[in-house]
Amino acid sequence: MSDIAQIIASFNAGRDPERLAMKYKLMRGSPFVFLRGTCHLFYARLPHDKVFDEAPPVWICGDMHLENFGSYKADNRLIYFDNNDFDEACLAPNLYELVRLLTSVLVGASDLNLSRAQALALCHTAVDAYGAALAFGKSRWIEPETSTGMVRDLFDALARRSRAAHLDRRTVLKGKTRVLKVDGKKALPVSDEARAAVTDFMYKFAAGEPNPDFYRIIDVARRIAGTGSLGVDRYVILVEGKGSPDGNYLIDLKEALPSSVTPHVRTVQPKWQSEAQRVVEIQRRNQAVSQAFLHAVDFNQRSYVLRSLQPSEDRVALSDWDGKLPRLEEVVNSMAELSAWGQLRSGGRQKSSIADELIAFGNRRDWQLPLIELATQCEVQVNADWKAYCEAYDRGAFDLTAKKS
Repeated sequence: MSDIAQIIASFNAGRDPERLAMKYKLMRGSPFVFLRGTCHLFYARLPHDKVFDEAPPVWICGDMHLENFGSYKADNRLIYFDNNDFDEACLAPNLYELVRLLTSVLVGASDLNLSRAQALALCHTAVDAYGAALAFGKSRWIEPETSTGMVRDLFDALARRSRAAHLDRRTVLKGKTRVLKVDGKKALPVSDEARAAVTDFMYKFAAGEPNPDFYRIIDVARRIAGTGSLGVDRYVILVEGKGSPDGNYLIDLKEALPSSVTPHVRTVQPKWQSEAQRVVEIQRRNQAVSQAFLHAVDFNQRSYVLRSLQPSEDRVALSDWDGKLPRLEEVVNSMAELSAWGQLRSGGRQKSSIADELIAFGNRRDWQLPLIELATQCEVQVNADWKAYCEAYDRGAFDLTAKKS
């Protein structure tokens, strides 16, 4: 039992204790949140099944699950719905991506009030959608005009939201100047030293950009977002943008750590200049159009990803499926298709499979049932690990305040 506590504690060692305590508490909430927070454990536990032996190597995001898709404004100023978390990205068998998505459906079933039969039905339609998208051999994308169902609902909600309304959720207006809302939910205060370091970094970064004034810093805070990456050094930066107060922009600056998937794959990885370069490069290859302001940068002599801030609200509200399974099916199928499209789009780069190999794989049917069976084994493992984690958590094994005193 205690080995789970040890594996998790050692993986998260060195993270910001305040945000790490939040992560540990969230993971206690349900097996689905636990799965989201322990990508490293998932791949360490993944059985080496023969279904992977013939799976073509592709660029994967590495942390595929129901919550890692959302809408974002791209560098062409249009809005897309796509996979938007590439922290764990690497070259791996394509089914590594899919088995994690299917496991998240099975493990997340109770959070979504899905029956066992409904969760399995979603897995079957997802592998069909993924296989068909690969077999078709052409990568597509999802934008407002091509969206349907719950994804369309998300786009419609975004269309009604102004920049000022977006800023109002994260900032407070003091006179004609905005300051970040440091409420302990989305942001935490930053030390004077860190504020000065981020300000200095942004000033130097802006000097190399076409419009340096856009990046003039107004305020900085430590950002709270996600589950798996809570505790990683991360900032939300309020910049001048197109003018104060309602033309301001929010920027996310996050340390890039090594992928927790690569130790568990046999595929040889390229030599990246930095972890941030790996994240950004694979994201650019996989997405139809990249997120706005996406850059790999060096800050404090470490590797960071700079990009536009992606609000966690810009995700499909999966709980709104209202007992109508086709609504949920449509979203999960879209996720599976987006995965296939990203793999086709990035094919043939640095030893990843070419489209012909992916099309041939998509036309096969012999991998689908074994993959669903494997996902049910992973589900059992995740639930057992979560129970062990809960026992350790309740014993105080993850009480960071006790360790400090």
